[in-house]
Amino acid sequence: MKEVETLLHARWVIPVIPRNAVYENYSIAIDQGKILAILPTTSAKNHYESENTLLLNNHVLLPGLVNAHTHSAMVLFRGLADDLALMEWLEKTIWPAERAFVNPEFVRDGLKLAMAEMLSSGTTCFNDHYFLPEVTANTIAEVGMRARVGLVVMSVPTPWAQNAQEYLDQAEHCLSHNTLSPQVYFSLAPHAPYTTDDKTLLKVNELSSKFKLPIHMHVHETAHEIQQSLNDYGKRPLQRLAELGLLSPLMQTVHMTQINDDDITLLQNSGTHVIHCPESNLKLVSGYCPVHQLRTAGVNLALGTDSAASNNNLDLISEMRTAALLGKTVANDATATSATDILEMATLGGAKALALDHEIGSLEPGKAADLIAVDLNHLNTQPVYNPISHLVYACHSTQVTDVWVAGQHLLKQKKFQTLNRNDILAATTAWQTRIMKLNNSAPSFIASETQQ
Repeated sequence: MKEVETLLHARWVIPVIPRNAVYENYSIAIDQGKILAILPTTSAKNHYESENTLLLNNHVLLPGLVNAHTHSAMVLFRGLADDLALMEWLEKTIWPAERAFVNPEFVRDGLKLAMAEMLSSGTTCFNDHYFLPEVTANTIAEVGMRARVGLVVMSVPTPWAQNAQEYLDQAEHCLSHNTLSPQVYFSLAPHAPYTTDDKTLLKVNELSSKFKLPIHMHVHETAHEIQQSLNDYGKRPLQRLAELGLLSPLMQTVHMTQINDDDITLLQNSGTHVIHCPESNLKLVSGYCPVHQLRTAGVNLALGTDSAASNNNLDLISEMRTAALLGKTVANDATATSATDILEMATLGGAKALALDHEIGSLEPGKAADLIAVDLNHLNTQPVYNPISHLVYACHSTQVTDVWVAGQHLLKQKKFQTLNRNDILAATTAWQTRIMKLNNSAPSFIASETQQ
């Protein structure tokens, strides 16, 4: 009998690799933060023992979900401004609010609220795109989640930098001077083609090559963006990025709701990833990403929530269902975007996009023990014929009971182990009061601030 750190006996295990596999009455042995073995429970009980053994008789174990695009700290702006188109939402609401409130305390408090929401709904790894990345990286390390932290680059002044060169300087400083947790990684995050000029994008590409970092960018988010690029550059944004040399397996294009055949060819030939944010795109009426068409072309797709200010949640289980249903409608094909396809997007697809598939995204011996337990013994997930189907079409995020990252039990029977729920709620209430204090309501403040 081999002693291991953790031994999990589950009713079902969904490893993602092999594709479509569901193992019944299986166990997972975890040691030193890694998956040591996945085997039938009868064999596991004969080969392994642990002081930390869990019986999950009604649960499915699967890889932790990967939220491949979010702006975590913006959760403090949840519900601040709804029912607006993207540019109006940004220019008249979000950017003014960020100028007024974003500081290290805002980022730290917002991030803790966001991580609590993500952990409780089964996300173990996320791709963050926001300001003050050093604060973000340190806070993530304290909590024990896994993440890529984007180093934002743009031409618009923000609380982090005033011009493109300052953003680049800040990014290089972070890359050269920060010692991160082994579960926290950086990426380069130019905001969008319409906020970043060619000279800056070339420098971003140089940094990407120098530090071997992914590039994370909003691309082809709206029809307006496409027309603006045609007016300013005489070409579509993706073509412009291709000519600048940015398209590669290190490139993550977020949203991609406005796509033609030439765009698909560029994505296909370059190995560029697409990150799909269906609920945010639907709410802002940005358009529809042709998921089935991209998958058919062999393009890797991942799933993201976008921010809770535009979604308005960070629930990737909800996002899976929306992605599946929308994908079928856009393709006009009920067989498109199957439950298996969508679960892969939310796990292995996200891991590939973040260049972390050697560590996470599937349950395999040797990979990091990033996994979640979902209780299917609920009225809405009974009877159980196909656990993969239930995870995508029937499950609620409240059915997530346990979450491990690198073998660390971060959510234990729905209780946080490295976050304090009461402290998070108190800090959130304080920020709500502070934001609402200006002119007694945030929307009024934003309107008056914009007019100045």
